[in-house]
Amino acid sequence: MSPTRLVLVRHGQTEWNLTGRFQGQADIELNETGRGQARAMAPFVAALEPAALYSSDLKRALVTAETIADATGLDVRPDAQLQEINVGTWAGRYSKDVRAELPWFEEKLRTGQDFRRSDTGETGAELGDRVGAALADIAGRHPEQTVVIVGHGMALRYGLARLLGWDEQVLLGLTGLWNCSWTVLELRDRWKLLSYNNVPTDFSGVLPSLNAP
Repeated sequence: MSPTRLVLVRHGQTEWNLTGRFQGQADIELNETGRGQARAMAPFVAALEPAALYSSDLKRALVTAETIADATGLDVRPDAQLQEINVGTWAGRYSKDVRAELPWFEEKLRTGQDFRRSDTGETGAELGDRVGAALADIAGRHPEQTVVIVGHGMALRYGLARLLGWDEQVLLGLTGLWNCSWTVLELRDRWKLLSYNNVPTDFSGVLPSLNAP
């Protein structure tokens, strides 16, 4: 019996990633660097021989997924449940400004305490429930197959944590996901993390970035 594998891919870089602005569910395009990252990553993910390809329906994820589709011949299946955390009124704001305005922000991040991202946004727990359920549903549709899922840094981390039974304290031990990295989960008797935050050995000068969600 073959395992079910999920290959979780974070989208390529955007200008808001580069400048440290909260994106959340704002529909921001990839920049030139992000498109180059996607082209460099796609052959590595294609080599894993996926049977299906899913993506958040936000443009930065979809364009990344379409690059993988070109390398695999698979159709992209958009899923709104894979969107990034809703940051509400923080969308478009610089992370440094929000941190300066809210004295508790850094301490909660440092200690792994959950909080709502603005009065109209989601909590980490709500994000984990949403994305974790989406990942489990997709896996259930493709038993014993490898499936690629393109999404967002925070959303994919919290989603995989739900599948693995981890809380925010465990997530403190993991770095955030690099742009166009891939992470592999495997289901046999239970979900296990096979590899994390992989990037191509040669990005041809195109560096990954790790910034605001």
